[in-house]
Amino acid sequence: MSEAVNAKDHYLPIGDYALIGDCHTAALISRRGSIDWCCLPRFDAGSAFGRLLDRDHGGHCSISPTAEGDWEYARAYLEDTLVLETTLHGPAGEVRLVDCFLMRDHADRSPARQILRVIEGRRGAVELDVRVAPRFDYGQVRPWLRRHGHRLHSVIGGNDALVVWCDAALEEDREHELAARVTVGVGDRVRLSLRYHPPELVEQDDDLEAPVRDLDEQLERTIEWWRQWSRSVQLDSRDEAAARRSAIVLKALTHDPTGAVVAAPTTSLPEVLGGQRNWDYRFAWVRDSSFSSRAFAEVGCTSEADAFRAFIMRSAAGHADDLQIMYGVGGERRIGELLVDGLEGYAGSSPVRVGNNARGQRQLDAYGELVNLTWRWYGRGHAPSDDDWRFLLSLIDHAAEHCTQPDRGIWEWPGEPDHFVHSKVLCWAALDRGIRLAEACMRRAPIGRWKQTRDELRETIEAHGYDDDRGVFVQAYDRPELDAALLLLPTVEFVDWRDERMIRTTRAVREELDAGGGLLYRYRREDGLAGREGAFLCCSFWLAETLVHQGELEDARAVFDQAVGRANDVGLFSEELDAGSGQLLGNFPQGLTHLAHIDAAVCLAAVGART
Repeated sequence: MSEAVNAKDHYLPIGDYALIGDCHTAALISRRGSIDWCCLPRFDAGSAFGRLLDRDHGGHCSISPTAEGDWEYARAYLEDTLVLETTLHGPAGEVRLVDCFLMRDHADRSPARQILRVIEGRRGAVELDVRVAPRFDYGQVRPWLRRHGHRLHSVIGGNDALVVWCDAALEEDREHELAARVTVGVGDRVRLSLRYHPPELVEQDDDLEAPVRDLDEQLERTIEWWRQWSRSVQLDSRDEAAARRSAIVLKALTHDPTGAVVAAPTTSLPEVLGGQRNWDYRFAWVRDSSFSSRAFAEVGCTSEADAFRAFIMRSAAGHADDLQIMYGVGGERRIGELLVDGLEGYAGSSPVRVGNNARGQRQLDAYGELVNLTWRWYGRGHAPSDDDWRFLLSLIDHAAEHCTQPDRGIWEWPGEPDHFVHSKVLCWAALDRGIRLAEACMRRAPIGRWKQTRDELRETIEAHGYDDDRGVFVQAYDRPELDAALLLLPTVEFVDWRDERMIRTTRAVREELDAGGGLLYRYRREDGLAGREGAFLCCSFWLAETLVHQGELEDARAVFDQAVGRANDVGLFSEELDAGSGQLLGNFPQGLTHLAHIDAAVCLAAVGART
């Protein structure tokens, strides 16, 4: 059983959590059976259960044995689903917990917004404390508890409400929580339902119990929903099961109505324990979502791959002038940052942030990622419409106009903007792919001007973004430092994987950014923020993919397997790790790491198919 990371505050390690979700929002459940994070009704709504960010005041929904003794917890997802099974073994007996968000039929796109928790007796007789303690709006609202019959309660506060139903009779206790003591023996089954409900409609609903009348059937439908979707994930290799798990995570991070993919379902989980590198990741980044689109397409999930492209076209309103580097999951633009007072933050890591000021940054790689997105879409047999082409023209012209300017880059550089090589190469890619699209689709475009700008940009990158003495590409113009994003330069064909310059760059990145055990820091240059962040896990998968293309197959497999081994016990990856302890850090689970895992697994599988 895992130990707490902070004896004073009793926070569990980030890796102790598992994800459930319904493609609208998500929740994190601890190894010990407590929902410690859940935002309703969307990923970016205020939390209803937020103990992850404040152990005492954030709210939770826990199911725990009342008896003292050594309890062991084992957990796993039901095969090819996002339905979590946790088994509690103790001196009095054994109990199984089953947790999920209920899913409706694929034809019904309206969400149930309902968490189901099922307790099953397996051995002996076990007494459990069942406790529902919502604290809405990031722990700021202690809700009004109302009874609607023997087993039904509503929990209302501000613009939030839950309808709570349980086979056991829940009672309000002195802590302003709903609680019950439940003893389960062999074959006993106790179900707990937590359903989001607009508070103004609670009194108008004549049948609040209707959604709980067929919970067992709804659970079976949910299991089949995930298995039906998972069957679309194809990867003929030994890595298929783990890659499918990563695809399921990415699917869970997708907001189904719009196609947006959130970077992570959490906010303010720290990159440095006790530090201020705490950000809100519950939004859709153009770059990360474009990467997700590629990963989905590589394993056969083309509808998910195409949905984000439509989302970004709508969100930018068809004008490159209006393009942001990130959006809310509904396409919202106003997602600026606020600090939440009164929450201590995970393991004392404050502040807690809601919203993200990076929305206003210039990140030039976004132009290249979007043109690349369309290039891959074209490769799957689609052709841009007239409206699509007008938007692409404006994107490519913007890349041409702004490619000489400094930006914040792929890592959202907190210091002064700089001329980051990865950003410049993605501007080059926007022009290069734009030229190819115009020629392939026979579209009218200023191809001559684009070619001149593209070729001049390459000359500038090779003159200022390349260290002639060492023979390597560098992080930013006329600076000696490296960063792990250089491993991505061949993905847009700026340089061949086996070009000697790229081979030397790969070797230098491994040496200069090495964190041990196959891990890499994303950069080592001083960025102006306090505290040293952890190793960036997606970079290990980028390295593995690079080594495959360079013919270093044994080395690639070793790096890949080491990175896969950094997942927690249910296959979830974090953003970063403490290189010394191996502790997971940052917002969790992190979509960027999961999609990089898929990309590297596909690359290894392709080599295996050829050999």
